[in-house]
Amino acid sequence: MPNAMARLANARALESLVREVAREVILPRYLKTARSQKADGSLFTEADLESQRRFSEELPSLMPGPVLGEEMSDEEQARCWADGRQGMWCIDPIDGTTNFANGIPFFAVSIAYLVDHEPRFGVVYNPVTDESFYAAKGAGAFLNGTELPLRNAATRLCDAVAGIDFKRISNHLGDELAVRPPYYSQRNFGSSALEWCFVAAGRLDVYLHGGQKLWDYAAGQLILDEAGGKAVSLDGGSLMAGPSVKRGVIAAASPSLFSEWRTWLAAHS
Repeated sequence: MPNAMARLANARALESLVREVAREVILPRYLKTARSQKADGSLFTEADLESQRRFSEELPSLMPGPVLGEEMSDEEQARCWADGRQGMWCIDPIDGTTNFANGIPFFAVSIAYLVDHEPRFGVVYNPVTDESFYAAKGAGAFLNGTELPLRNAATRLCDAVAGIDFKRISNHLGDELAVRPPYYSQRNFGSSALEWCFVAAGRLDVYLHGGQKLWDYAAGQLILDEAGGKAVSLDGGSLMAGPSVKRGVIAAASPSLFSEWRTWLAAHS
């Protein structure tokens, strides 16, 4: 328990830094910065680059280790992963860049600290709504100090509200979900990190995304786990497989709902 409490103290210190950088770097550029396109077609803005620079400078003073960020080259990411087994930071300076660039108030800073390539504490923060989700291994998950989940999940899949990213799943599975959905209703918000936290909070009951990378879920997966939820990769492999691997993910707010959701997906994929 002492180690868990130390991790929770680290999570709160991280939360303070995230709020500071969001206030000083990200929010002043909201609705004011142009978007650019990377070679892989994904977007970035000046706010992404400047906030990553600030975090890269300041995070090692909280805990030692390299800083692996989404806006780094593949070679830099691979080097951080290889050098960071004893401790490393994994950051997405703005998760939901399209939302950020278009003035949609659903984006977040997502940061996790990993040891042995497993998250130990993390923060996901939406600076527009001032909602800070954070967790520490063995010490629980919280939203602005209130323990998660905020509400009990649906007990049956047919009553569930699902978070589904249709554009990254197979056409067959997408057709099955669209024509014969096993859940009550479906949402997609455009920020993977916040969607993980919405499952943890009980705002979403189940979740499916066909292609995420480490920085999309390193913090959110820990927050969900500490809130009592469950998640695996769509192919059954490890989520923490390194920055070069894109994973489909399945998650639910409770183990029983997860079992029903995973069984349905296996039968219809």
